Amino acid sequence: MSKLLDKPYLIDFPKIGEPSLGYISVAEKTNLPFTPKRIYWIYNTPEKINRGFHAHKNLSQVIIAITGKIKLKLVNIKGEILEFHLDGGNHGLYIPKLYWREIRFSKDAILLCLASEPYKEDDYIRSYDDFLKLL
Repeated sequence: MSKLLDKPYLIDFPKIGEPSLGYISVAEKTNLPFTPKRIYWIYNTPEKINRGFHAHKNLSQVIIAITGKIKLKLVNIKGEILEFHLDGGNHGLYIPKLYWREIRFSKDAILLCLASEPYKEDDYIRSYDDFLKLL
């Protein structure tokens, strides 16, 4: 596996257009680290609520803030903490497997997730104590 795929990193998607007309950004094979097998979005999350609170055993994701701002706190199996702030639809965050995540939404934020695998409940690590056992 590429070292780049072992760590989270920001992806800059092309921003095509102009302020008076709006923009289009594109995620495709050339700028994604995997071919998505599931796509979903999260919306209408109250501003003071954190979400996430899980890690994945095998699944990787690209997270995009379509609107609003999204703050992500990630913890890897070495205990390192990383924080990312997403805003604007032309940036995404690649999150590899085995990263615990906590997500905070601004008012009216919409999170788009491109997932490397279909949904499988047994891929989730939902207990932080179980995640810490991997350290």
